[in-house]
Amino acid sequence: MATNDSVNVLNSAYLAVEYIESFLPDNPLQQPFKNAWNYMLDNYTKFQIATWGSLIVHEASYFLLCLPGFIFQFIPYMQKYKIQQDKPETWEKQWKCFKTLLFNHFFIQLPLICGTYYFTEYFNIPYEWAEMPRWYVLVAQCFGCAVIEDAWHYFLHRLLHHKRIYKYIHKVHHEFVSPFGMQAEYAHPLETLILGTGFFIGIVVFCNHVILLWAWVICRLMETIDVHSGYDVPLNPLHLVPFYAGARFHDFHHMNFIGNYASTFTWWDRIFGTDSQFVAYQEKEKKHLMKKKAK
Repeated sequence: MATNDSVNVLNSAYLAVEYIESFLPDNPLQQPFKNAWNYMLDNYTKFQIATWGSLIVHEASYFLLCLPGFIFQFIPYMQKYKIQQDKPETWEKQWKCFKTLLFNHFFIQLPLICGTYYFTEYFNIPYEWAEMPRWYVLVAQCFGCAVIEDAWHYFLHRLLHHKRIYKYIHKVHHEFVSPFGMQAEYAHPLETLILGTGFFIGIVVFCNHVILLWAWVICRLMETIDVHSGYDVPLNPLHLVPFYAGARFHDFHHMNFIGNYASTFTWWDRIFGTDSQFVAYQEKEKKHLMKKKAK
């Protein structure tokens, strides 16, 4: 009975979104995207699409999303939005980060990406345009993947901070007390595998088309680069996502090496009280600002 009620609620939600969508103007990018997608299917094998397509999506998305934060360091106006203003980025740190990233991307992540084709074949995941899910289904699936990944990340990230294992694995990621966007995937190879597992769980649960693989890659990179950016920029559209943690939340974790363990949302830290120091810090900052304004 409960299952039927859940199905009815989901069906009603889909119908409501479809009804709203009927009033929206046609997407001018849909036809060019369809043409490009079909061209890709006609000219490349599934193995090439799943492997090299996924690699290109990951690398292009990662470094393009890192670009705004990289540029901010050269714009004096943006420095007022930098969270740790006393710790500017240095070329030495950024170059070291870039070299480690290239190693992780091509010697750790690429071998995993090579398994994408076999994953899609084993689960009969389609590539065809006609079977591509609607945009709102894709958004819901990405949100579901984020919820699952966030839970995995919270508990495993917290475990990696245990005093008996911290110095062997997670300490690498904390080399930079003041994070910057490119540092999002700067980590020990074992950490890349341990925390990265959470990324794939949602794919196993929700994936019904290869497009979800790429959409979820982009969403996850957008989030993790944002929280590592070191900048709390106003009007950030990601803050419209309910319970979104954001850069200040994660930046505090890098400053103090404790608490705020979740990757995307705030609820696990609130439930287990691991955001208590952050909450106290925010209250202290508010009082300081109020005193400043009073003067």
